[in-house]
Amino acid sequence: MARLFPHPQDKYPVVHLEDTDLDLPSHVRNADMRYTQFKTVAKGGKCLIQSCKDYHLSRVVAYKSLHREIADDPFEQKRFLREARVTAMLQHPNTIPIYELSRDRRGHFFFTMKLVEGYTLREVQDMAAEEGTQAVDGYGFHRLVTILIQVANALDYAHSHGVVHRDVKPANILMGPFGEVLLLDWGLAKVWSEEPEEIPEMPLLSSGDPTLTSQGKLQGTAHYMSPEQVEGAPSLDHRSDIYSVGAVLYEVLAGRTTFVGDKVSEILNQVRTLDPPAPSKVATDRKIPSQLEEICMRCIEKDPDRRIQTARALVAALRSWRLRWAAHADE
Repeated sequence: MARLFPHPQDKYPVVHLEDTDLDLPSHVRNADMRYTQFKTVAKGGKCLIQSCKDYHLSRVVAYKSLHREIADDPFEQKRFLREARVTAMLQHPNTIPIYELSRDRRGHFFFTMKLVEGYTLREVQDMAAEEGTQAVDGYGFHRLVTILIQVANALDYAHSHGVVHRDVKPANILMGPFGEVLLLDWGLAKVWSEEPEEIPEMPLLSSGDPTLTSQGKLQGTAHYMSPEQVEGAPSLDHRSDIYSVGAVLYEVLAGRTTFVGDKVSEILNQVRTLDPPAPSKVATDRKIPSQLEEICMRCIEKDPDRRIQTARALVAALRSWRLRWAAHADE
């Protein structure tokens, strides 16, 4: 089978499904009392992240585990193992370092990673909405574009290793207090395999929160999924991530998502069939840089062949805008 996406850096090893989804032997367990002083950091729909003291290395780390009610679910276990291993294998400044993958004394999976205090892009946008302002008012286009450049760099590295993230969204972009930008949650990553990926059938919600990850056999988050991701195309490649970054950039520029609706099915249908208005047509109360808007609209083309074709090209386009902005800012 051919590579998902030929890349100039074919010297990089490809991440294989048989490596990321390999079961963890039952005898691999954490030594009691290595981790102590647990405090909840974040609680999602499927996972819990806690800070804790690593007694062996005398440092505070992040400890991620599945919620107890799904901790024995085979599909969730596989996705959890994949997240840990893909993240560990993609050793890049904009991915989070993984320290240990093991089982607790109940036999449930967990992994530890670097603890980064900060805010996700989603949290920044939500705080801005609560204050009645746009997210960009506090951060500025320049800073947010710098953040997206780092996200695209992480994707370029992942794509060169045959990995598609498939869930790029504001909630998975973490910004630390010392300039860190981390692309999180590689649990839905598509990695190279000789066989088609098997995804269990789950009920597709006709209503509910469109920001939820994974509905039915759809793997992703409605507002940021590419049309081919919505269709479940087996040929989905790295350009789906380009679309998702474009959808995030659209939200930064327009102050709202590409499509608006209360039902998941409504959002997905719009992603498949409609073209969103340009951000400048939505956010008429402020000036949106025309070059940034052009980059955004090229990323969210329905046809993958019409999009910016690589994360590296996207980085170059965003850097070009940033250089022009800096030149005019000095005038």
